[in-house]
Amino acid sequence: MARNHDEYIQQLFGNEDEALHSVNESIRRNGMPAISVKPEVGRFLSLLVRIARPRNIMEIGALGGYSGMMLASALDKEGSLTSLELEESYANVAKDNLNRAGLGDKVKYVIGPALQNMDSLHSAGQQYDFFFIDADKVNYPNYFQAALKLATPGAVIVADNTLQGDRVIDKNDTSESVEAIRTFNEQIASDERVEGILLPLCDGLTVCRVKS
Repeated sequence: MARNHDEYIQQLFGNEDEALHSVNESIRRNGMPAISVKPEVGRFLSLLVRIARPRNIMEIGALGGYSGMMLASALDKEGSLTSLELEESYANVAKDNLNRAGLGDKVKYVIGPALQNMDSLHSAGQQYDFFFIDADKVNYPNYFQAALKLATPGAVIVADNTLQGDRVIDKNDTSESVEAIRTFNEQIASDERVEGILLPLCDGLTVCRVKS
């Protein structure tokens, strides 16, 4: 019997197949932080991709490829995923995992500081119609602004961990990461260029759409 709504959702929608299970195994095996999205968040991402039908997705933070697998598997045949990852060793693990899942041809990894690479991609005229942000929390407000420059009209922007274990509602918590997430959530709520909402799924998902 579920004790709260989080457990109830997890029981219904938190199952993962062998490919996803193997991603988390590879993360543990390589000594990487066990901070992949939860299965129910991954399922929500896949659903959003299938609804929005983006041609070009940008993922900020690859880790071992768990979210990348959920995003890439939901793409239409002609769709592609650009995954930005600071650590080359992490990107290599993610690449191996997606190759084993038969999704390697859909994904391109860009190594280095995400904001720098987003600026380079913008200068090159690249555009994206779906973004998933799951990287260093202090830069969430900057990632949002950079994504807006790269976004097509109607693009969807999703960010994970935007409740920070409910620390965002504790005004006494003034840590840098929590303050940055508060700023990010306030941007989504007040920026007239987007329409969005914060969902209390797992550790919080903030979702917005860039207005046409």
